[in-house]
Amino acid sequence: MEITLTPPAKTFFALIPASVIYSLIPIIGISIFIYMMVIRLRPLQKAAPDVRFNNMRDRMYQLIKIWLLQYRQPRYMLAGVLHILLFAGFLVLGLRSLELIFVGIIPNFVLPGLGGAAGKIYGFLRSYAATWVLMVALIAMVRRGICKPARYEVPEKYGKSHTGEAVFVLFMICILVISESIFEASLAAAQTQNNLHAHFLPPVTLPWFFKAWMANASMPTLEWLHGLSYFMHEVTFFTFLCFLPLGKHFHVVTSLFNVMFMRLERGGVKPVKHGISDEKLDDLESFGVKKIEDFTWKHILDFYSCADCGRCSDNCPANAAGRPLSPRFISIKGRDVIFKKYPLLGKSSGNGGQPLIGKTYEEDEIWSCTTCGACEQECPLGIEYIDKIVDLRRGMVDEGLVPQSLQKPLRALEKRGNPWGKLEKKRIEWTKDLDEQIEIKELGKKAGAKTLFFVDSITSYDDRMQSIARSTAKLLNHYGADFGILGKAEKDSGHEVRRFGEEMLFQDLRDQNTEAILASGASCIVTSDPHTYNALKNDYSGLPKVEHISQFLMHQLRAGALDLKPVEDAAKVYAYHDPCYLGRHNAVYDDPRNVLDAIPDLKRVDMMRSRDRSFCCGGGGLMLFYEPEEEQRMGVLRVKMAAEAGANVIVTACPFCLVNMEDAIKVAGLEGQMEAIDLAELVAAHIK
Repeated sequence: MEITLTPPAKTFFALIPASVIYSLIPIIGISIFIYMMVIRLRPLQKAAPDVRFNNMRDRMYQLIKIWLLQYRQPRYMLAGVLHILLFAGFLVLGLRSLELIFVGIIPNFVLPGLGGAAGKIYGFLRSYAATWVLMVALIAMVRRGICKPARYEVPEKYGKSHTGEAVFVLFMICILVISESIFEASLAAAQTQNNLHAHFLPPVTLPWFFKAWMANASMPTLEWLHGLSYFMHEVTFFTFLCFLPLGKHFHVVTSLFNVMFMRLERGGVKPVKHGISDEKLDDLESFGVKKIEDFTWKHILDFYSCADCGRCSDNCPANAAGRPLSPRFISIKGRDVIFKKYPLLGKSSGNGGQPLIGKTYEEDEIWSCTTCGACEQECPLGIEYIDKIVDLRRGMVDEGLVPQSLQKPLRALEKRGNPWGKLEKKRIEWTKDLDEQIEIKELGKKAGAKTLFFVDSITSYDDRMQSIARSTAKLLNHYGADFGILGKAEKDSGHEVRRFGEEMLFQDLRDQNTEAILASGASCIVTSDPHTYNALKNDYSGLPKVEHISQFLMHQLRAGALDLKPVEDAAKVYAYHDPCYLGRHNAVYDDPRNVLDAIPDLKRVDMMRSRDRSFCCGGGGLMLFYEPEEEQRMGVLRVKMAAEAGANVIVTACPFCLVNMEDAIKVAGLEGQMEAIDLAELVAAHIK
């Protein structure tokens, strides 16, 4: 039997067997961790219900893709690669840490399955894992402590920076891999000195370097290093475990569950309360979120899971424009409230029991969100913000805390079915300037058609946007669609009404539209407004198939019918702007681009922020009426991005985007140098 160094389980602390101490360390550590987890689970138990145990097959796919394979991490290449290496290292070294717990209790313990060849392969892999984890941790410490990327900064109004916590955790990771490597290396060095078959250490790994350093060390020194490194590893491991639930590194524990239960489908908004039908909403004593327990358990899990990486805020257009909103701090402040209201020791303190609005979140902060979804698309841990924002708005609407600039359009929507308060009969005035050859049928009792063109409010009433309605009608007519409109029977789709927290008004608009749509007898709905498209597709139910005009045109392209004439000015360079509710929320990216590319001689470029990283124009729906505090308009930032891409024409596929782009071109002083046009207008102008 090859015995070189005394196993930790056979050593002594004074007269106390080490196995006793090494039994107490995990018992104490795990007991403390369980106690902390029980406290942390209390707010989830008291939170609002949430339906997250459906579609488990899809959830497992998301878990493998986003959590295990770290699919979203490389969107920030350096930080992403570092995190992937750290995560992979943790998965590999986790088995060894588990094995080492028992090594201090049972001499020469080996986990079942890790003996023989499997153990040698695993030992080879874990030696390299320990090496790259140390390198990554050191690089990350430099980035956090010295380089300090701007997205990690914490404004003074939000409290202290979390840099110290991050560096401390990285330091503990360094101690873990160093101590485990010294434990391995000291044994191998002792075996070599005694001319025994030494445990193989892969070259150019951390244990390999430590073995070389210890080559001439005396046996007592190797004994001391062997025992000390094991003790340091165990104490650090359980300190690390118990530190996780104290702050942002709680995501190490919760991220797996948060990704598993993340939103599977985009575009929609959660109901006021899961398990409560629309008919029973009047029975609720309170709407929306007013206190921390009004959030759903998944949203509280979101707060726990925020890694404070700043990716959400770095991609938030409201934050970029200088509005008082940073999604990152929606999570951090929510977590702080939970920690104060449910402390690990002592009684509840701070503002944990206070209303959230005015104490934790400011009104302007919550109204500043455009619900573009950039934050959710970027988050590598599946944290959701839109539903939280909408629920907080529902709570404010319930309390009468509606911005002055929004009160008038909301009243107009309730009275006239459109935010401008214009008469219902004027909803079809856009048809007056149409070519006489284009027949526009009003669907209902006297007329029917296969396709319903749902125009919606801005395209019906705004003088400039009426051109989009006429172009859409021209395209539908040219390509042989049997179509009509609802006319006076059409109401605003209510898309923004719902996202601004007026749930009951939304339901009234939805019910009126649903009745009119079903009465029309149409089997397909086409719209040129992505907000309408999203509402009819994701907020309504029981309707015929809904398409955006870009999808209708794509059908013509596939059928070989989209025969268009070349652009007149070949010097123009076109950049397509992805509307949030067509692109990010509904993944319609290629159809508009393919249609543009079908126009001969058209030169198209993509802006740096495009597709699922597109930048919100800032004008969706009722945002046209809201007057936020901001340093610069989102639209101006977007126009500058188009200019940087070398474009002088911005093509949109959304009337709200077109309003904002044209306005932003003027504000940016780019009139005559830049222009904006809707996709439907552009294609209609190139019909042969």
